Amino acid sequence: MPSAVLTIAESGAANTVSSLSPEARRDLMRTHAEIRMEGDEAVMTIEASDTSAMRAALNSFLECVMITEDIDKITKGTL
Repeated sequence: MPSAVLTIAESGAANTVSSLSPEARRDLMRTHAEIRMEGDEAVMTIEASDTSAMRAALNSFLECVMITEDIDKITKGTL
C-alpha cells in the first residue's frame, strides 16, 4: 500500500491544517488521509490502495495547499 508524508513548514501551517482537515477526514474508497500539527509544522499522511489513487490524492492535496498558501499571502498583503 503506497503511503506519503507531507510536511509543511511555514508560518501558515496552522491555517493549512484547519483548511484541509475537512478534506482529509473524507475517506474515499481508495485513500485515507490525516493532517495534524506537530510543533510549528503541518504534517499530512496519505495512504492509498494503489499508485493511481496516490497520484490523484497527492495532486488534489498539493493543489489545496497551494491555494491555502496563496490566500494566506493575499490576506497578509504579501502576494
